[in-house]
Amino acid sequence: MSGKVDLKGKDILHGNQFSKEEVVAILNVASELENELKNRNSLDILKGKLLATLFFEPSTRTRLSFEAAMARLGGSVISMASAESSSAAKGETVADTARTVDQYADVIVIRHPRIGSAKEAADAATVPVLNAGDGAGQHPTQALLDIYTIQKEIGRLDNLNIALVGDLKNGRTVHALVEVLSLYKPKFLFVSPAVLRMPEEIILNLRNKGIDVSETEDLKKASSECDLIYMTRIQKERFSDMSEYERVKGFYVINDDFIRGLTKKLVILHPLPRVDEISTGVDSYAGAAYFRQVRNGVFVRMALLSMVLGKR
Repeated sequence: MSGKVDLKGKDILHGNQFSKEEVVAILNVASELENELKNRNSLDILKGKLLATLFFEPSTRTRLSFEAAMARLGGSVISMASAESSSAAKGETVADTARTVDQYADVIVIRHPRIGSAKEAADAATVPVLNAGDGAGQHPTQALLDIYTIQKEIGRLDNLNIALVGDLKNGRTVHALVEVLSLYKPKFLFVSPAVLRMPEEIILNLRNKGIDVSETEDLKKASSECDLIYMTRIQKERFSDMSEYERVKGFYVINDDFIRGLTKKLVILHPLPRVDEISTGVDSYAGAAYFRQVRNGVFVRMALLSMVLGKR
């Protein structure tokens, strides 16, 4: 299947850009690379290639996993230390930053607080641009690593019942994930406070595709109906009114009592970081897959980097 798909030179910007064949190919390449790394620390697939990481927002997992992925592939990384230490602090546009970095690197990964910023960078650059999060917009590489994790944890992707929980209004991870998962005909249960519900245009788009979508504020009820819980944090940084944040923080918590009340084993994912929505006592639960999810990010990002640079 992966031989029929060509991502060379393509930008990775949005969850809705992928065909099912492309998703299958990316997951296959990720699995191949994971297996190749079992007996080796690194490969030479991207030897001589250079990745530039431009992070205008804080990041731990996404930035380090991209940089680890490039290093494992034998390539090198240059990084913008922070927005404050770059020419963005002087008023340089995203487009001009991308045009500049385009002169140095073979591929660019960008995270920025403004929706649409990754596309702006991609339109300006001649090398592939990968969106590592554009504000409350999209995070497509996270969606792909989430799907890779679901496949490994459950053994299939088709016809799953999936509860997405928490900040669905601002959660770029869930915005991208539902787009990619819709290729596999899931049933979605959106679990959130009313002020943080999934954007209406996303819900309508899913229903127009024939996807079964329901909404509830009841996590316990949703847990009895689903195969997987995708937990997200309430994103304080997306609130302009802190009193509204205080009203909804801690709205959903998965703790030991919640786990004991489950009627069946569930897989629990979280894009991290967590704040207070999953207690550390849950980490030993067999279905708690969020740190395995972190590791899978390296393999999926290795696959994407090697594919957009035409090496797989």
